[in-house]
This record gives sequence, C-alpha cells and structure tokens, in this order.
Amino acid sequence: MLRPVKIIYEYFALYSSLTLLGLICLTWSVFALPLYFLLPRRAGIAVGRHGIMLGFRLYAWSLSVTGSYRLDLCEIDSLRGGPPLILAPNHPCLIDALLILTRHPNIVCVMKAALMRNVFLGSGSRLARYVPNESSRQMIKESVAHLHDGGVLLLFPEGTRTTRTPINALVGSVGLIAKHAQVPVQTLVIETDSPYLSKGWPLFRRPELPIVYRVRLGKRFDPPTDVPAFTAELDRYYRHELQGALQSRWLERA
Repeated sequence: MLRPVKIIYEYFALYSSLTLLGLICLTWSVFALPLYFLLPRRAGIAVGRHGIMLGFRLYAWSLSVTGSYRLDLCEIDSLRGGPPLILAPNHPCLIDALLILTRHPNIVCVMKAALMRNVFLGSGSRLARYVPNESSRQMIKESVAHLHDGGVLLLFPEGTRTTRTPINALVGSVGLIAKHAQVPVQTLVIETDSPYLSKGWPLFRRPELPIVYRVRLGKRFDPPTDVPAFTAELDRYYRHELQGALQSRWLERA
C-alpha cells in the first residue's frame, strides 16, 4: 500500500474503531442504568458481565477486521468455567483490560473510581458490580466477596500502565486479596509491539498499524501466606518472563 493511502486508511481505522467503541459503551449504558435498579443483584451481575464481554468483543472484532490489530487472546479462553482466581496481568496499554474482558463472562474488574462515574463506562460497570479502587480497605473487602461468590478478579499488580522495562514496581494488593480469599493468582503475560495507548499516549494520536498484541497464560501461584515475599516473587517472575518482550523496544525509548 502506498504511504499516503496507508496513512489515510490508518486514520480511518483508528477513528472508526474509537467511534464504534463509544457507541457500544453509550448504548450499553442506556440499558444498564435501568437494569441496575430492576434486576436482582445476582441476575444483574450475570447480565452486566455478559453484556460487557459481548460489547467489547464486538469492538475487538472490528480491530481485527480493519487490520488495526493482530490479536492473539485465545489462551484466556481455557479459564472459562474454571475456579475463582485472580488474573494478574502486566499492563503496557490502556486497552489491556478491555481485551481481557472479551474472553470471559464472569470477570469482575478493579477499576479507577473516576471511571465508574464516567458516562461511557459508569452504568455498565455498576451493573457488573465492578470494584472501585477509591478505598483500599473497601476494595479488598469487595474483591474477596466477589471471589467467594465464584467470580474471577482482574487486577493489575503494577497499579498503573508500565513506564519502564520490563515492568514497574509491583504493589501488594494482589497478594493481600489472594491471601484473604484463599484463591490462586493466575498471571497473564501481555506483549505488544506498539506504544499505542501506553502511559502518556494521546487517545487520538495515530499509531503505526497493524499492532501485534498477544496474551498468554503464565504461572499460576498458590494463595500466599507471606504477602511481601509473594509480591517479590511475582516481580522476579515477570522480570524473567518479559525479557525481550515486544514492548521492550519502545519502553527503552520512553
């Protein structure tokens, strides 16, 4: 493809996909808001999490169809129907949670409290009973309750997007919740060759396309008894697994 044509197409692919994502989120919000009040809690959780999975799956499909992304997420599918656990991925880009949520119908996500007040995401996240991170004590309490209820918890142990290679320093929340809930921690290893939507990347800045993005299942850790020791072990594991990862190329330049 000629360079000017390629650039025009990349802008089209970027903005059309973002428009679709906005429409999906707003449409689901219209339904999710009344459903939050009308449905019993358990039914609301099931409907809310399935709705988010299907909506984001449509968006991920659009990324593949337009050639924006080359996605490989299929390893996550093996977790469906499995026991409660904590998903602990590394976090190179803003899109990480969205793509993980496309592959499992019963994920409860720990998310920024501000996003739960967002017009695009707030109603859907409340219907799915996602956990706000505003209060650490409340976050841990709610996360443990969801795990005891059979859910799968998505929590990024870095706490924010990766800004240095191979990974940021980890926080202890994953180990603390796993200890209290007595559930294992399943690591997810994310690799991407593009800094698109990494920390500091403007939403509408055009990346080079296509973007390679893949997620594989890493080691599953038993519930810890010593949280600081577990966090240090998790840090060592990720540093080993992410040596030479696709994002190393652009994180080293950041």
